[in-house]
Amino acid sequence: MKTSLGLGAALILWLAGASAADSLVVEATVHGTFEDVKQMLRLAIENRGLVVDHESNVGDMLERTGKDLGASQRIYVRAQVLEFCSAAYSRKTMQADPRLLAFCPYGIGIYQLPGESDTVHLVYRRPWIEAGAPGATALREVDRLLGAILDEAAQ
Repeated sequence: MKTSLGLGAALILWLAGASAADSLVVEATVHGTFEDVKQMLRLAIENRGLVVDHESNVGDMLERTGKDLGASQRIYVRAQVLEFCSAAYSRKTMQADPRLLAFCPYGIGIYQLPGESDTVHLVYRRPWIEAGAPGATALREVDRLLGAILDEAAQ
């Protein structure tokens, strides 16, 4: 039954004329060095009184495990996810629906692709939930927070 809910959501997105990737992942592209853009992202998070709790080195992991899997294609030059949380947003979200713990912590990815020496990508997974469901309003606020952080970091 849980699978049918996921398929139903995918069907709704398809019927609306949008793919899941277009709707559920928000991206900004910035010209600059990885370190400079990462610093701008960190400052955009901290400017809201939030603290980066963890940096996940996804690019390093994929590079390391790719060799073990026999994969030779390099996906990223560098790729990390900065994870952080907001007590105020999280409390409001989880108070509305305790299952929404699944959306915490929040994360914004930063990556650079081979051949794009002066381009850095910022991405986040949009916290989507069916309109009218418990927590939908709170998750829209989280989406606006993540979008504002992304926008600030991309300037």
